Amino acid sequence: MGLTARIRTRDGWAVSHAVVTVTDMTGVQVLRAEADTEGAVRDTTPLTPGAYTVIVTAVGYAPAASSAIVTASGRAEVGTVTLARQGGTELPPPGPWTVDPAHSAVSAVAQHLGISSVRGRFTDFAALVEIAPDDVTKSRVEAVIRAASIDTGNGMRDTHLRSADFLDVERFPEITYRSTGVSEAGPDRWTVHGKLGLHGVVREVDLDLAYLGTGADPWGGTRAAFRATAELHREDFAMNYNQVVQAGIAAIGTTLRVELDIQAVQGESLPAV
Repeated sequence: MGLTARIRTRDGWAVSHAVVTVTDMTGVQVLRAEADTEGAVRDTTPLTPGAYTVIVTAVGYAPAASSAIVTASGRAEVGTVTLARQGGTELPPPGPWTVDPAHSAVSAVAQHLGISSVRGRFTDFAALVEIAPDDVTKSRVEAVIRAASIDTGNGMRDTHLRSADFLDVERFPEITYRSTGVSEAGPDRWTVHGKLGLHGVVREVDLDLAYLGTGADPWGGTRAAFRATAELHREDFAMNYNQVVQAGIAAIGTTLRVELDIQAVQGESLPAV
């Protein structure tokens, strides 16, 4: 066997569409091979003993180059080559990912009386993430939140938030988000552009997204973790209620900070556990 190599991402995932090119010290190409579905390259073409340059390329990744020595047996064992996403950014392997609500949190924080914060969370939601295979900027996300599932830890406050003064859950039972695009914002950081449907109003809302990595779970699946934030203004979604206390200070701030801590399982559905 002339050449063996394993092509992986920084997280250890196979890059199945990688191409390996081998040139001699004069720059002449002597071998070109493609990785299989496991990211492995196994080419049986014997090579003349000597020093070579190995260049690995793949769509969406920065090229990687290294030196290789071919032994008297005509073999070159390159080992594992790690490719970084173009621009230094990373995302999970392509395909569908299903958000696991049991290990995720959708929270919102509002200022209270101008001096402290009140935090609430939605306990009933579902979302699907689709990582595009060749152009990660075409990846998408869709999410649905049951508005009545708001929980701030205070029953009276939650009832008020569900009323027509705020979420009006009888008329608008669902909060929706559908992405319209993704752009790179730095290493492991992305901006998700999308439309948020809230309280009967649809507005463009960007999410500042950080990809935290992937790993195996105890149930035989693979999980990816994300953290995202956004800032909303209640008046943009026709939620204008407020009570003014002394010195003109609003009881509840008009700006909301949305915080998402997400675990997604690889596949189109959650495993039965």
